[in-house]
Amino acid sequence: MEQKKNGTWVSWNENLKHDYKSLYKVTTEEELREVIANNDKIRFFGNKQSSADIAAGTAALLDMKSYNKIVSYDYNAKTITVESGVILGDLLEAIEKVGWCIPCLPDINTITIGGALATGTHGTSGKLLSEYIASCRLVLADGSVKEINKEDNLLNAVKVSLGMLGVLSTVTFQCEPEYTLHIKERPENDNQWLPKVQERLKKHAFLRILWLPHTNNGYVITGDKINPDTEVKENLGPKFLKHRRTASKILYKYSHVFPWITAVANKLLYRGFFSSKKEHKGSLYQATVTKSRGSTLELAEWTVGLSKFPQVFAELKEEINKWSNNSFIHIPMDVRFVQKDEAWLSYAYNEDIVTMGCVSRNAATADTYEAFKTVENIFLKYGGRPHWGKRFAAKDAQLTKIYPKWEDFKELRAKLDPTNKFLNPYLAKLVNAKKAVNAEKVTA
Repeated sequence: MEQKKNGTWVSWNENLKHDYKSLYKVTTEEELREVIANNDKIRFFGNKQSSADIAAGTAALLDMKSYNKIVSYDYNAKTITVESGVILGDLLEAIEKVGWCIPCLPDINTITIGGALATGTHGTSGKLLSEYIASCRLVLADGSVKEINKEDNLLNAVKVSLGMLGVLSTVTFQCEPEYTLHIKERPENDNQWLPKVQERLKKHAFLRILWLPHTNNGYVITGDKINPDTEVKENLGPKFLKHRRTASKILYKYSHVFPWITAVANKLLYRGFFSSKKEHKGSLYQATVTKSRGSTLELAEWTVGLSKFPQVFAELKEEINKWSNNSFIHIPMDVRFVQKDEAWLSYAYNEDIVTMGCVSRNAATADTYEAFKTVENIFLKYGGRPHWGKRFAAKDAQLTKIYPKWEDFKELRAKLDPTNKFLNPYLAKLVNAKKAVNAEKVTA
């Protein structure tokens, strides 16, 4: 085990910074248990890509990236067991080699498994990544380990928990046979793509829409399962499309000073980078997952019931098109779809949902990005839920109204972690945590 003394933890976009006294890198479950048991307060992190302040802020920190082995395969059951510090891309490459897949993948592959699960990471047209947990081992606040499987009622609380119930040690994923997608991409006017959402969800195995604020257009991406040998005439569009992030960086450079510039920039970016049709094929991972971030961002994401989305979208579009406010939104807004589940803190708890991402490409000036406030206010009005790993202002009072199991989760958290070992200041406010019980009293 490696230990580093006295330093500063910095998030990937440098918006969050916290001093620490001890930083640990562990390579075995025994080391993981020892570090957790021997520290009064501790948080843990992977690649630091969360926009929410959940990963640091305590005297002791755990860097999980060194706890990253692929433990075993069960070829009959189609399961793979990994340590929670494994990078998602490494997991996906490992299961593709044996002809498997996880049917719903997030936008990027650079996050750790533990971080992805803790924050409710998802893809589109399927379920949250956490829904594919077959079993896991959870290190509790006292350093003991609890093994949890599908038959355990605790699993629905642990699946999405922001690391407030314990630290995931190993995770076993249920995989499925790999399949090939025929991907088609094209621009469509808002009046075209919006009415077709539910129809397309039934028709296609994959649906994602990149909405382009201030342009009245979206960029529709559909995927259909095909035989791997089916010939598809590949069209990846003009070569200059690879320069979209560079062009965005230039066009948005001063948008924090003059927000209205965004509306002009979006129209230029739409014409240059979202007006082409594309067509290709590949596995879900090959065809749809971004393999890297070109630049730092600040992100918010909100979800709402599928049936409410047209109304939410109409109100959002009307509001941001008013020149009387400064809610000019950088493109694209990522519109994705998640099927209902039973995880307590899932965005899709008991209902099919639509998720809508909101991005500021000027990460350093995100605090003055009015769009985050506008999006949050509109989604909250319709019972929308925030992505746990991204930026939002809602706290306990709002969350208890929109998450039916929020109070149950808080009660369980206090029971499993009575001394608030796994809470940093941000999380303590989020759950309105009561003063920690004295550790000696608990033991007694």
